[in-house]
Parts: sequence; structure tokens; C-alpha cells
Amino acid sequence: MLGSHSVKSHGWKVAREHLCDWLILVVLGLIDIVLNVIEPFHRYIGPDMLTDLTFPFYEDTIPMWAVPVMYYYYRRDVYDLHHAILGIGFSCLVTGVTTDSIKDAVGRPRPNFFYRCFPNGKPKFHPDTKDVVCHGVKKIIKEGYKSFPSGHTSWSFAGLTFLAWYLSGKIKVFDRRGHVAKLCLVFLPILISILIGISRVDDYWHHWTDVFAGAIIGIFVASFSYLHFFPYPYDENGWAPHAYFRMLAERSTGRATTMTRTGSRGMLDNDVEPGNSASSPHDRHRESTDSDF
Repeated sequence: MLGSHSVKSHGWKVAREHLCDWLILVVLGLIDIVLNVIEPFHRYIGPDMLTDLTFPFYEDTIPMWAVPVMYYYYRRDVYDLHHAILGIGFSCLVTGVTTDSIKDAVGRPRPNFFYRCFPNGKPKFHPDTKDVVCHGVKKIIKEGYKSFPSGHTSWSFAGLTFLAWYLSGKIKVFDRRGHVAKLCLVFLPILISILIGISRVDDYWHHWTDVFAGAIIGIFVASFSYLHFFPYPYDENGWAPHAYFRMLAERSTGRATTMTRTGSRGMLDNDVEPGNSASSPHDRHRESTDSDF
């Protein structure tokens, strides 16, 4: 039974088998931290380019911590819980590393870059290059060069697309029974991701192309990550991770081997009656010789 493998009884065994995966997860987290520390590419911004970058500078409507990535608190099976957390962790961190790498390399200014660069509303340009000479807060200016792609959007799609895949497998949405309620439940995480992306445009933190690119990255990585750990939702075994069925197969093979060995030993024991020992070919030859006399 799926729920019989608890964290207490099998947790360490499962985690130990995937220790390398968890180490890679930590490395990805460290890489993402470094990518957020280094200075992004500063793209040239001339006076005639500021028209699309003078939107107001607001704080986030939806902070990063509000992006839901955990849905697995009530899973009682360690195989399902472990691979769900590992899968969503890989999905979010690979998406984060990919997104931040592109951000640093592209250096696209945000729609509100003008007021990040010139808080007092008075622009200043280099006399020779005509590039902007910012006099705002360095941290805010640095963040202003990280518009493409949208990090909030890619992260939310990475976590919530994984959740949509996960739900579709658990409730068997592709069982061909035509339950619309199941489809609504699966599309709910996707809708939340879309609304998060829209909020980034509404707050003038991103251009719509940033949000679109972030969504593509998140969906692709989440789908790849889910299908690495779980079967397709329309599969007969789509409700549990690959590792669970591999464990059952190994256990079944082990039991079959044990039964075969036990059966063979029993057959050997039956060939020799109690109290009589099996004679060797040499003993049988001696008995045959004695009977001739």
C-alpha cells in the first residue's frame, strides 16, 4: 500500500539513495545566489530611449515569498513526498539559475528604470556617449537592469505548473470520464501563475515580453522536472513516482528469489530421509562390491 511507507520507516533510506541529487540542489541554490550578487550587463540607454522607461516605481504587489511552491504537507508516503519536494526544488532552482543568468547577460532596463536612475526626475547623461548617468540608490539601479525575463513569472510557473502536473496525476484527470471539476482544479495553479505575471506588468516592473519569456521558461522546466520523477498523468500508474514502482519491482524480485531458494532447499531436504545420510558414490561402490561376495 502506498501510504505504508512513512518518513519514519523509509525516510532516511530514500534520502540516502538521492543524496547526490540533494547536493546538486544545494549547488544550484548557491549558483543562483552568486548570480544575484554579480552586476548585470548595463545596456546603453540614450535620451530617446527613456520614453518607454518612465513609468512609476512601485513596490511589489505580490512578493516572492507568496509564490506557492509547497503542496505536499499532507502526503503520508515518503516516496511521493520526497520526489515531489525534490522535483519542485529542481524545477524552481533550475528555473532560477536560468532566469538570473539571462537577466545578467541581457541587462534589459525595466519600465520604471527612469525613476530608479533619477529619483528626483531630472535626467543626466554623459556628455560624450550620451548614456545615462544615474544618481539613485545603487541597489535599486542594479535591479533596474534585470527586466528580461521576469523572475516572479518564471518561478511561479515553475512551481505551479509542477503542481498542476502533480494534481492531474493524483486525481486522474485524464481518466476519460469527462469530469470538468477536475480540469478546473488543475487549471487553478496555472491561473494563479498568469495573474502573478500580469501583476508584474501592472506594477511596471516588466514589459509583457519579459513575462511571456518567463512563463515559457517556467513551464518548460517544470514539465521536464515532473516527467523525470513521475509518469505521465494519463498513464495507468500516473498517481505515484517512478521510484515507488521501482521499489515494488525490486521487492517482488527479491521475494521471488527467496522463494526459489527456499523451494530448492526443501526439495533437497525431501530427497534425504531423516536418520539416513546420503551415501557417496564411493560408499555405493563398496556396498556393491560386498554384495558380490
